[in-house]
Amino acid sequence: METQFPYNQHISLYYPLQASQYANASRWKRDHLPRQALSLFFTMWIFGVLMYLIGSTILYHTVFDKSLMKHPRILHQQIRQEIKQGLFAMPVMSILTVPFFLLEIRGWSKLYDFANQEPFPGYSYLQYPLFIFFTDTGIYWIHRWEHHPSVYRFLHKKHHKWVVPTPYASYAFNPFDGWAQSLPYHIFPMLFPLQKCAYLGLFVFVTMWTLAIHDAECLSRSAVINGPECHTLHHLYFNYNYGQFTTFWDRLGGTYRKAKGDELKHKNE
Repeated sequence: METQFPYNQHISLYYPLQASQYANASRWKRDHLPRQALSLFFTMWIFGVLMYLIGSTILYHTVFDKSLMKHPRILHQQIRQEIKQGLFAMPVMSILTVPFFLLEIRGWSKLYDFANQEPFPGYSYLQYPLFIFFTDTGIYWIHRWEHHPSVYRFLHKKHHKWVVPTPYASYAFNPFDGWAQSLPYHIFPMLFPLQKCAYLGLFVFVTMWTLAIHDAECLSRSAVINGPECHTLHHLYFNYNYGQFTTFWDRLGGTYRKAKGDELKHKNE
């Protein structure tokens, strides 16, 4: 009989359907570590690629300012190069991330199933800003560390090949760079309670946000939100706007820069 680990105890509540005969037909039981690792790898890789390609394409055709494709610092066939690098990075990042998800599904995190299991009333709402602040803090310092001369050329330089990025540049980096910047997302549920559906929703949100800040279209010039304007300036000047979601740490660390007029379109023209 298959061992019932804690990560399977609520499965009938999430999906009130009886498993078919094929669910347990494999020689590898559902709680077998290699089976779980392979399932997680292919799930992350396939859905990561789909979100990357579909999301980037939608942003490119609906929001991205295509006049930037005439910018003097756009590379020849840049979009093709960005996609090629992004597709190369995805499977490697998935392999590197599998251990975190294995720890989570095997009960070594503080993920919980339902809102009524929250540690105290109102935490189901508090978890979202707490997650944003924690990950924004972690990414700022990791990103800034990656710009140290002893680290930059080995880890982060590949992503700054795209001086004027398109949405397809969002995952066009060294896979170890992408993995390093994703660490706060996976460390958070090891330290703080997080509802499982919220975790999945935040995973999608983070992916879409990463795509959006590379679309270069400054729909908002908020002084608080680290949007496309801030991140485009980061690609242009390298030493500013390291944050992911907010400008809080950039302002505190003296690395915040705001665009002046049409600087984004006309720099070096």
